[in-house]
Amino acid sequence: MSGEGALEAIDRIIASGREADDLLREVVHELGARYDHVAIRFVEGDGLVDGPSAGEPGTEPGLVVPISFEAMKVAELEVAPGQDRELVERTAERLAPYCLVGWDTHGERWTP
Repeated sequence: MSGEGALEAIDRIIASGREADDLLREVVHELGARYDHVAIRFVEGDGLVDGPSAGEPGTEPGLVVPISFEAMKVAELEVAPGQDRELVERTAERLAPYCLVGWDTHGERWTP
């Protein structure tokens, strides 16, 4: 699947209106068909916590792209090393509103 084909598939998943958890799992599954390893880690406090993942990380460090919302890092997307950085960055941009697990909405309902 081309990079544009992958982004189209991701856009369809996002447009489906699924809950954030389901949407992120499905995007990871979609990317997992393309890459040997995919993982999302969420910022929690001063660290990162594991989110959905597919495949096994290799022995080399993967390509890690921050996922930011309103100029604040909220998560990171990692794929197997040597992959299409532009595709991973564009995917991270699309996922930002759905990675706000620790985001304080001050009691207001959040709709991305």
